Amino acid sequence: MSFQDILSNQIKKAVLEQYKTQLESIEFQATRKEFDGDITVVIFSMLRFIKGNPVQIGEAIGNYLIENVDEVKGFNVVKGFLNIEISDAYYLNFFESIKNEEKYGFINSNEDDKSIMVEYSSPNTNKPLHLGHIRNNLLGYSVAEILKASGKTVYKTQIINDRGIHICKSMLAWKRFGNSETPESTRLKGDKLVGNYYVKFDQEYKKQIQSLISEGKSEEEAKKEAPMLLEAQEMLRKWEAGDEEIVALWEKMNGWVYKGFDETYKNLGVDFDALYYESNTYLLGKEFVAEGLRSGVFKREEDGSVWCDLTEDGLDKKIVLRADGTAVYMTQDIGTAIQRVKDYPDVGGMVYTVGNEQDYHFKVLFLILKKLGFEWAKNLYHLSYGMVDLPSGKMKSREGTVVDADDLIDDMAKTAEEISEELGKLDGYSNEEKQQLYKTIGLGALKYYILKVDPKKRILFNPKESIDFQGNTGPFIQYTYARIQSILRKADISNSESIDLNISLHDKERELIKYIQLFPEVVQNAAKQHSPAIIANYTYDLVKEFNSFYQNVSILGADNHNEKLFRVQLSNTVANTIKNAFSVLGIDVPNRM
Repeated sequence: MSFQDILSNQIKKAVLEQYKTQLESIEFQATRKEFDGDITVVIFSMLRFIKGNPVQIGEAIGNYLIENVDEVKGFNVVKGFLNIEISDAYYLNFFESIKNEEKYGFINSNEDDKSIMVEYSSPNTNKPLHLGHIRNNLLGYSVAEILKASGKTVYKTQIINDRGIHICKSMLAWKRFGNSETPESTRLKGDKLVGNYYVKFDQEYKKQIQSLISEGKSEEEAKKEAPMLLEAQEMLRKWEAGDEEIVALWEKMNGWVYKGFDETYKNLGVDFDALYYESNTYLLGKEFVAEGLRSGVFKREEDGSVWCDLTEDGLDKKIVLRADGTAVYMTQDIGTAIQRVKDYPDVGGMVYTVGNEQDYHFKVLFLILKKLGFEWAKNLYHLSYGMVDLPSGKMKSREGTVVDADDLIDDMAKTAEEISEELGKLDGYSNEEKQQLYKTIGLGALKYYILKVDPKKRILFNPKESIDFQGNTGPFIQYTYARIQSILRKADISNSESIDLNISLHDKERELIKYIQLFPEVVQNAAKQHSPAIIANYTYDLVKEFNSFYQNVSILGADNHNEKLFRVQLSNTVANTIKNAFSVLGIDVPNRM
């Protein structure tokens, strides 16, 4: 039972005993800095049930707690707020109980609970990963790790969009203009090579549109009748019909892309437990479209297309199969969700990490799956996030104006190198150690800059701003962790050595323990809200509190061994908490910087 639970129970007893009233819940909040106290009880919320002066009610409850709860050493009442002061002994006993927990803040999974599948990345195989994909990957991976830390069994997955008109555009452009070049012959990553041909298709398509307009066609007619587009559409029909030549080309070019993706994922530090391919799942989606037609969930129109009418649910009509029988995104998403539960029967919910431009799509998908009768559909969640902008403007893949993920990762490491060299703190490092450190700092800066922002908010990404050793940045937190490691090396004290708990805490020590105590609840809140930002900003606050402690309290120069022992072990616990917090953000912490 947490101390808040103990307080809650005792306050309920006090109210029952003194006011003959049964309270269902007690409202707590952190004590404001200008008042003495560690936790505050909100008396105002009780006034619906208790008649009286809030100050007098607070005084009565405070006196009851002093008499009945050993850990309460004092209180003060400010208007309708009861500020409770907790004894040093409570904080010291708490600290002693968790200081050796390597995974402090995390709880083991409950095998009886249903597991959660988290989908992220989910790229198209017609282009390399870019900055937008980086936010997607970092969010999805981190939410999966946070859910694990909160006690859930989690499967990380992606759906690879490996079929469709956009894939055929790259294939057609390579077939026409590629002269049989390969990743090996060009020394390009396969995803980059294929992405170049996606851009090439768009360039040629626009030329054809302009040509048709000059011949008297309207812009709308020209876009529909351009030979490049018609040929790509025919290629898609042939692919769905199983044309051997088209399928062989599709397999070859997708194979190039997958090798490129794997390299990027490795460099970014994300992984997956299961992969799904649209080329497989769209067929299962078609089966359930047929099932939905039989059950009346879907309706076939005169032109042969199949739709789901959701107007009575406050949405619109949604196509689930084209008139020519080819699948749409909704078709494959229906099939993918069903296939995942077939493959992992213990899955009771799914998290889809997809940008906010698809908000409507997921409302429709979740509703259709409910209408098809799937019980688990009520536990589907769209982790919707804002786009990533650059100072130069919005990115467009087909025009080639994207920030390539691999290039960005390399640039972040180079920027970290430039700044580290300027600071001149790497004496004694080998070149290999330096390169690894630059990568750790650069990636840490990138990940933290993106993850500290609420997922729903749009981000203006500034690489230089992210690599700063001051302020709310990844490198600042990494540097604090490395500073603590330096203290621990100099102190040479065992964390298992027992402390004499009969000491008085400095205000900075007490505040630090209070912040550490919050971490398990922070993890649970981040899991409930699917928000790595909660973890990131907690870690920054913890680090600020440690630096204030470091500046105001002598650690290695403490007055006696017991004081030194406690402060070193407290520093170690802060470092461990930083490491655990950063681990669920996918960020490494260096022992030296």
